[in-house]
Amino acid sequence: MNPFHQLLEPVGTSAPAGALPDWFRRGLRTGPDGEALRIGRRSLTYRELHARALALAGTLTAAAGGRPRRVGLLAARSVEAYAGILAAGYAGAAVVPLHPEFPAERTRRMICAARPDVLLTDDSARPVLPGLAAELGSTPVIRHPDGPPLERPVSPAPDDTAYILFTSGSTGRPKGVPVLHRNVDAYLRFVHHRYRFTPQDVFSQTFDLTFDLAMFDMFAAWGSGGTLVSMPPGAFTTVPDFIARHGITVWFSSPSVISLVRRLRALAPDAMPSLRYSLFCGEPLLGHDAADWQAATPHSAVENLYGPTELTISCSVHRWDPRTSPGRCVNGIVPIGTVHPALRYLLAGADGRPAQDTGELCVTGPQMVPGYLDPADDAGRFLTHEGRRWYRTGDLVRRLPGGELAYLGRRDHQVKINGVRIELAEVEWGLRRCRGVRDAVAVALDGELFAFYLGEQRPAADLMEELGTFFPRQLVPLRYQHLDEFPLNANRKTDRPALAARAAALRTAAV
Repeated sequence: MNPFHQLLEPVGTSAPAGALPDWFRRGLRTGPDGEALRIGRRSLTYRELHARALALAGTLTAAAGGRPRRVGLLAARSVEAYAGILAAGYAGAAVVPLHPEFPAERTRRMICAARPDVLLTDDSARPVLPGLAAELGSTPVIRHPDGPPLERPVSPAPDDTAYILFTSGSTGRPKGVPVLHRNVDAYLRFVHHRYRFTPQDVFSQTFDLTFDLAMFDMFAAWGSGGTLVSMPPGAFTTVPDFIARHGITVWFSSPSVISLVRRLRALAPDAMPSLRYSLFCGEPLLGHDAADWQAATPHSAVENLYGPTELTISCSVHRWDPRTSPGRCVNGIVPIGTVHPALRYLLAGADGRPAQDTGELCVTGPQMVPGYLDPADDAGRFLTHEGRRWYRTGDLVRRLPGGELAYLGRRDHQVKINGVRIELAEVEWGLRRCRGVRDAVAVALDGELFAFYLGEQRPAADLMEELGTFFPRQLVPLRYQHLDEFPLNANRKTDRPALAARAAALRTAAV
């Protein structure tokens, strides 16, 4: 029987397959000629993208001299990149996304840690490849398919690694996170059960491929037979137009995009009527941002997703309700909601023991990765309780009446000012209460608080006086800087390290 026809045979209607590429094959079975991917004016059907992936998978397998273990992907969000993610899975390998615009030192560290058997590239990688030659050594570098395609995809085992992503450690050294096929399969089962996406859904892709949230867009779209639309950076200045032009029905981004759309005066009521889901993740979602976005997307369910890479994309969710959600916000931040049904959580106190209502969120279950690429990185990130291994998120949360969780801030965002322990999230909430302040970020530097804020520019003395009406003096920053917008990183998240560097420069200039 022709391998393509074998793929079209149903494998059961109730349970999805257990490997990440099999979620694409669900879409392939649903509609081979449906639109799988749209990048600018380029469009590929499921049949076409599948054929490209098989062709690349054959080349990867030949270059590695057999089934590759890991495939590096140094590419922008191009057709070659998306086909490459599928091709690595089809070849039975873990894909390691790398960003051509990342600093060369960081990419070199990732390559040294992941040790890919083959590196797959596109045109965007050409300028940076010479600087990576020493780390790559004799690793084959592939640009185009060269040779016979793979006859049919390899079937990885549930405990094989699907992809490896890198997060920054406290020292800035990238930490590799190997996500297993069973981890991401458990997550996608929850997603497709909750949202019931259809082939008529059109999904935005706002995240870079090195960020785990990009996996949601791809395999939520492809698992339902829907269309994935890659959003270029320039389109963020015209978000409602982009959504209307492409008929987007499922929006997923960091919350910082809301502030940008508002600043451009595009967050008007009913501005984005095509959306039926608006999902936000990656940083705290503010209550007033959720309310404004809900007004602009009246037919959309607005949800706040939460979760670190180590727990596979997201592990809890809160659906915004204009009637009840504002009263459940803590420090102006939307709750992170309820933990997925297949997961368990506990709150840990400063001593690592279970706490009752407030503590560090620790989670276990099928979405939790076994550990880091370098086992040395596991220290302090996992704990054992009741004979089970739990991941320590580093996030402080509070249990709300009804069982939902409220986000209080990062454990490492607890600072001491003159001996008093302070939550930076609380300082930011206080700043947002001040007249004319739309948003704020607080930074602590050697026992001194710096405040960066958006909105109406006001004298520092005025802000300090207003904060003093409801804060003790230890929570009142001594230095302030008004900004037109916060710096954003590649995934449109507020770049806190850049603000910390700015605070250091301000202090140096004042000396």
